[in-house]
Amino acid sequence: MVDWNERFRTAGIYLGVSAIAHLAWETLQLPLYTIWTSAARWEIAFAVVHCTLGDALIALASLTLALIIAGTKDWPVTRFNSVLLLTVATGVAYTVFSEWLNIVVRSNWSYSKLMPVVPTTNTGLSPLLQWVVIPILALLVARRFAASNRSK
Repeated sequence: MVDWNERFRTAGIYLGVSAIAHLAWETLQLPLYTIWTSAARWEIAFAVVHCTLGDALIALASLTLALIIAGTKDWPVTRFNSVLLLTVATGVAYTVFSEWLNIVVRSNWSYSKLMPVVPTTNTGLSPLLQWVVIPILALLVARRFAASNRSK
């Protein structure tokens, strides 16, 4: 059986890797939003920090929900793929909702002409990919690190 320390360590590594990766992704995708050309540098910096903190909270909530639904006493050794898929699905679902809410309803931000948009949801491809790639990467790194500590 996996002890609580390993589960918390794995989740902590996931959140740390996730936060760093989201910071990089948010920074790199800036030209895909109109803020890149319409805002002052301090506003852009604030948006990156704000969005990265929001991403970290979404990552935490997505993993927590996935663990509640599919986690076991032996996670991450067992049911890893189920937790991973639920974490990704939750992040993607929230992203589709958030992009719609902030672009269509609230007009908080908008895409530049450079942003590819998924026709069925009118959601930017970059934020969708962000919530597929980063949770997978972060959970795989966390599992590998936890497994290497377990073998010591």
